Amino acid sequence: MKIRPEFKRRDIRSFVIRGGRMTEAQQKAFDEYWPQYGLSLREGLLDPVAIFGNDHPLVLEIGYGMGDSLVTMAQQQPQKNFIGIEVHPPGVGRLINEAGKLQLNNIRTYCADAIDILDDCIATASLERLQLYFPDPWHKKKHHKRRIVQPDFVERVVSRLQPGGIFHLCTDWQNYAEHMMEIVSAHTQLDNQAGPGLFSPRPEFRPVTKFEQRGERLGHGVWDLLFVKIPTGDYSKV
Repeated sequence: MKIRPEFKRRDIRSFVIRGGRMTEAQQKAFDEYWPQYGLSLREGLLDPVAIFGNDHPLVLEIGYGMGDSLVTMAQQQPQKNFIGIEVHPPGVGRLINEAGKLQLNNIRTYCADAIDILDDCIATASLERLQLYFPDPWHKKKHHKRRIVQPDFVERVVSRLQPGGIFHLCTDWQNYAEHMMEIVSAHTQLDNQAGPGLFSPRPEFRPVTKFEQRGERLGHGVWDLLFVKIPTGDYSKV
C-alpha cells in the first residue's frame, strides 16, 4: 500500500518533504495498520466519537516526527484520544507500527498538511490540547515567513480549542522560542500559564525525546510555552 501526503494547493508551506525510503517494517505497517489508524483529509470533518467509540478529551499533535513521544503519551493517558498529523510517510509508518504492536485504541493519524486538516477536519472548540513540538525553525531570516507559528495559524488553533484548552509549544531554537512567545502572546484569547513573557517548565505529560536528550547533553536549551484559551468569544465562523 503506497501512502502519499495529502495536500491542498497553498503557496507557502512550513515544511519540505524530506527524502528517505521507508523501512520494510514501516511499509508493512501501512499494509497492515493504516486501515485501523489512518485518517484522510478527503473524509472531511472528523467525528471523534465515531472514530474512537467514546467521547474522551481530544488531543491533537502537529508534526510528530517518528511518533515515539505521541505513542508514549497515548500509552500513559488512556483516558484521552490522540490525533497526530505528519507529512513524512516514514514517520507515519513508524507510529502506526508501534501503535499496532501495542494494540493502542486511542490514537489515529493523518498524513497531510496540518493547515488543511485544521481547516477541513477539526471542528471548532473540539480540542482539549493542541501540541506543536520542535517545528522546523527555518533559522535563516529570509525563511522566517515559512515558520508555522504566525498570527493566522494561532487564530486557527484558538478556534479549535475548547474554552480552557491548552496550546502547548516547544522548541530548541531560542530565536524561534522568542518568535513563538511574541506571536502567541499577542492573541487576546490566550493566557500564558507561566505569566506574561515567561516560559514554562516541561509538563509531565510531554515525554523527553531522544533528540531532546542528545541536545541536553550538548548543552542545548529547550523552551516550553503553555497557553490557555480564555473562555470568551465566538469562533463559530472561523
